[in-house]
Amino acid sequence: MNSRWIDLQTANGETFSAYLSLPPAGHGPGIVLVQEIWGVNEHIRSMADQYAQDGYVVLAPDLFWRLSPRVDLAYDDAGSQQAYDYLQRVDMDLGASDVAAAVGALRAMPEVDGKVATLGYCLGGQMAFRAAALAQADAAVCYYGGRIHQHLALADRLTMPIMFHYAGLDAHITQDLVAQVKQAFAGKPNAVFHDYPDADHGFNCWGRPKMYNQRAAALAHGRSLQFLAEHLG
Repeated sequence: MNSRWIDLQTANGETFSAYLSLPPAGHGPGIVLVQEIWGVNEHIRSMADQYAQDGYVVLAPDLFWRLSPRVDLAYDDAGSQQAYDYLQRVDMDLGASDVAAAVGALRAMPEVDGKVATLGYCLGGQMAFRAAALAQADAAVCYYGGRIHQHLALADRLTMPIMFHYAGLDAHITQDLVAQVKQAFAGKPNAVFHDYPDADHGFNCWGRPKMYNQRAAALAHGRSLQFLAEHLG
């Protein structure tokens, strides 16, 4: 893969890192791909590379850089304990602003010759949701986004195509919270919801064997690719 870490600027002119993965053709539409709480780790980099193989210029910003640069944690007990510590300490508002800055940086790259979407998992799902509103991304994909229900005031600003993936067995994002998100977008033709009744939170992540669901992950990836192809051309 043609991938490397690059430096980006925050809205305040500070510098932070992002993992950039380029498609084999060297150019294409853009995706800002947003991490889980384990950082821009092997799994997130592999997802960036996978979407790059699908023809997208993918940028995965480091959300935890103010706490520790380039966090890269495993999904074992020690890594997860550290990940939840970072989750408790990260400034979510600054994180959303950083992701929005990544959208602007990606749009300005010469390799990007189409539109730009946000796409994220868990914490990254929330960040993809919020940054899409802040940066007016061209599309957004949110995999089991944590605490999106706390930011539904943004729904009216999210007029771009947006896709949500939710797991029926998710104990973190329960069905009553999913219902709140669906209600906020009721009647809005730009919003698409996909439910996976037999899948758990984190079903896309092969690094979490207790939660990974191959069928749901493949189905969601295919749906996401079709959605992105339709709206980022």
